[in-house]
Amino acid sequence: MKKIVFVVFGVLILLLGAVLAIPVLFKDKILARIQQEINQSLQAKVYFDPDQISLSLFRHFPKVSAGLGGFGVVGIDQFEKDTLIHGERLDLAFNLKSVLFDEYPTLSGLYFEGGDLYIKVLEDGSANYDIVKPSETSSEESSSQFKIEIEEIQVSGLNLIYDDRSLQFVMAMGDIEAKGSGAFTQNVYDLPLQLTSTIADLNYEGTHYLSNKQFKGETLLQVDMEQMKFSFQKGSFSLNDFLFDLSGFVALPEDGIDFDLNFKSPQTDFKQLLSLVPGMYQEDFSKIKTEGLMAFEGFVRGKYSDSEFPAFDIKLEVNDGKFQYPDLPMPVSDINLKFQAINPSTDLENTRIELPVFSLNVGSNPISGKLTVENLKDYPLDGNLNGKLNLKELTSVFPIQGTQISGVLDLQASAKGRYDQEKNILPVIQANFSLVDGFVKNAEYPIPLEKIQANAKVLSTKGTLDDFLLELSSFGFELEGERISGNLSLKDFEKLNWQGTVSGGVDLEKLTAIFPVEGTTLSGKIQADLSSTGSYADVEANRYEKIQASGTMGIRDLTYRSVEYPQGVKIERAQLDFNPQRANLTEFKSQLGKSPLVANGYLSGYMDYLLSESGILKGQLSLSSSKFDVNEWMSDSSTPTEEGKLEVVSLPENLDFTMSLSADEVLYDNLNLKEVKGTIVLRDGVFQFSDAGMKALDGRIRMKGSYDPRNLTAPAFDFNLDISELSISKAFQSLTTVQAFAPIAKDLTGLVNINFSGLLGPDMMPVLPSLDIKGILKVTEAALRNSAILQGVTSITGLKDANTLTMKNLSIPVSIENGRMEIRPFDLKLWDYQTTVQGSAGFDGSMNYLLNMMVPAGKFGAQANTLLATISGTQASESTLIPLSLNLSGTYNQPKIALAGGNSIETLLTNALRSRLDSEKQNLQEKATQEFQAVQDSLKQELKLKADLVQDSLKKELEKKGAQTKDKAVEEAKTMLKGLLVKPKPKPDTTRVNNN
Repeated sequence: MKKIVFVVFGVLILLLGAVLAIPVLFKDKILARIQQEINQSLQAKVYFDPDQISLSLFRHFPKVSAGLGGFGVVGIDQFEKDTLIHGERLDLAFNLKSVLFDEYPTLSGLYFEGGDLYIKVLEDGSANYDIVKPSETSSEESSSQFKIEIEEIQVSGLNLIYDDRSLQFVMAMGDIEAKGSGAFTQNVYDLPLQLTSTIADLNYEGTHYLSNKQFKGETLLQVDMEQMKFSFQKGSFSLNDFLFDLSGFVALPEDGIDFDLNFKSPQTDFKQLLSLVPGMYQEDFSKIKTEGLMAFEGFVRGKYSDSEFPAFDIKLEVNDGKFQYPDLPMPVSDINLKFQAINPSTDLENTRIELPVFSLNVGSNPISGKLTVENLKDYPLDGNLNGKLNLKELTSVFPIQGTQISGVLDLQASAKGRYDQEKNILPVIQANFSLVDGFVKNAEYPIPLEKIQANAKVLSTKGTLDDFLLELSSFGFELEGERISGNLSLKDFEKLNWQGTVSGGVDLEKLTAIFPVEGTTLSGKIQADLSSTGSYADVEANRYEKIQASGTMGIRDLTYRSVEYPQGVKIERAQLDFNPQRANLTEFKSQLGKSPLVANGYLSGYMDYLLSESGILKGQLSLSSSKFDVNEWMSDSSTPTEEGKLEVVSLPENLDFTMSLSADEVLYDNLNLKEVKGTIVLRDGVFQFSDAGMKALDGRIRMKGSYDPRNLTAPAFDFNLDISELSISKAFQSLTTVQAFAPIAKDLTGLVNINFSGLLGPDMMPVLPSLDIKGILKVTEAALRNSAILQGVTSITGLKDANTLTMKNLSIPVSIENGRMEIRPFDLKLWDYQTTVQGSAGFDGSMNYLLNMMVPAGKFGAQANTLLATISGTQASESTLIPLSLNLSGTYNQPKIALAGGNSIETLLTNALRSRLDSEKQNLQEKATQEFQAVQDSLKQELKLKADLVQDSLKKELEKKGAQTKDKAVEEAKTMLKGLLVKPKPKPDTTRVNNN
């Protein structure tokens, strides 16, 4: 017996040892296969943390599982900055038998835990999930080395953003839990599927249809991969507490999406429908008392494509609904509703909407109405809405914490007919609205907004455009003794004749205390007395003399600060006077951030600008400041990591504005400008300035030019500068262009007269490879001592006194093109030797210069005297001029100096002294010049390629910024998703959108 026990125990130990050893013995084999499969199968970058790779026989027993941690997939080409998926952990489960005995392991399960999935479809239909390499059945090497017989897929803790720009559709889902199992390798298989998630946002064409809804679903999904058809055999789903069944199919042919879906709510409790009402589904929703019955059903059948829309019929009915919050005394009762939206055709405009029954009591206040819309072409409609609401009772019906409200709101409205602007047809309308004794008080601010009143009516008794009347006979409110009141009437829907007035004063700090604006501080007082009478027909016909607009507006002690403008704006006082032709700014004293600013001027054409899409606002403005800090307003303060970085800004094209500017001091980038003045014109989206002058860099600058950002991918500038008494060393310290092209400038002083133009980068700085400059650099006097260049010349030539160089009254012709500064040949004396200089320097710091000098032989020292003594018959002496050609290359700090042609100084002197004719001397330097020019042309071509690459990169960066508006819906979805997740996980934000 003992023997049997020992044998059994030994077998168990052996099996346990095998179980523990298998993952270790076969780890390298499995991981090698995984990496090989990734490389063969995917057109994407796959990353994972090697330290989080594990193998286990217990995690998904009896399968062997390979675990990857901190893994992800990043796209390529246009999706190279988009992370398709990032996960905390992915387990790949393999059939144990296949690992032990088969040539290739069999993948049988996928288990995903925690991560983010960002699916992106561009306007042309290309998608970032299309990463599987095309199969090459004829190539044995590229065939898969995994056998795939997946039986189970599990997903937990997944966040999803689906961004389809071809459909203008964005969906954000969080905390997805999903489980499915089936024969995934077959063409047709059944997939039992369970799914739970939070729908953070469902956005179609800019409209948010669903937000913050809890979703659950369980269905048997039949998958037909050959026909790309997905059939719901049976299924039950829920949004919050709203339950519905779904059956039918969705198919994906090449030319659209085919639908045949039927849905119906299996239960009739009104509380289910109530759970979908925004703000209702909260922690205490289960405590809300409800009564009533609900019915919901419908179908969607047909194809959705560019030219077709599926037919549909959606019905919803509520009978005797009621709900009451547990701690409040009054209910919303007698809720009755019938709704149907039906379209039997493939044209969405044939949709009919019916709301024959709509009624409810809010406390003791009845509200009722009905509506029928025959189609969405000319909108034939018949409807009415009637109700009277005691606002004070709302706090007894809905939980409104911290706010008191009261007043009586009365609405009686009806409309019947159709709208056709071409035929001058409107529905017959009769509507009356009134609010009496309105009162609002916020707990955070004890002073109420009171005596709120408004009376309005809308009439069209004949159903024609010229019969239309909108009359707001009176409106107003009072805030701590200060009252705002006014009236407005609008007649004739075609001509839009208006007449209105508004007068009174308002304390902005008190108003925003009652109606706070998040992230904004606003205070100050505005006093206005305005009136206007006119017709939009006169505006279109430019008959502004028929339009009356007059009045005054005064501002005192206004302060504005927001997240976008943390610098803040303070207006100590401002006064505007209006007449039909002009709005005059007679007084304006302000503080913009740290910068004081005083202004006056006028606006004209403001009526056309406000009332038409093509109106151009014209004006003149005089600005003056003792000290203005431009940097404070050019920084992107909303992005702390890029604080202080200038950015390209677009300019409005519907402004025609002339400004005269005077400032004692202006701070711009790292420049301190003094006595700034000039005239600025903003017209057609182009910024131009003239008669501008200032003191800067110890000199005086006069300039004119333009900034043209109409093409944000290539914003351009064109400046003409006349600079005198400029400190070139300070220019080197302050100006990037000088640092790049003329590093020698840090040791020079002189005068500059130069024109330049080019492109601006995203940081508002000139793009060096794009600069186009032509001008004359004038140097009155400059000294250069102990530089690396001078030391190199002395070392090679042995010339005396070459360690110091003094220059006077130079005029150097300079041009910059394709990112390379070129100095055309010019003559000067270097160390009293006649010299011709030419060459170039690149934006990358490189330089290439040729110095053709004529040097007396005796200046070369002992070696020249020795040669003179050994060469007979040359008629040469110490005063004989030797043609010396030097090449300067490398960079300013690390120059390379060499004799042209690669000669030694001895060979150069020997050949030159043996040469007695000037023509022969000239030929030596012409040969050096030709060799230099060949190198110069090669450098130009090389630098042009670099310049093209830089400008192409710049264009992509600016196009990325221009495309950011397309990402707005995605960013909104991400914000909503993050706000709804109770326990956000500490992992990278892989859904960040990049357009490169």
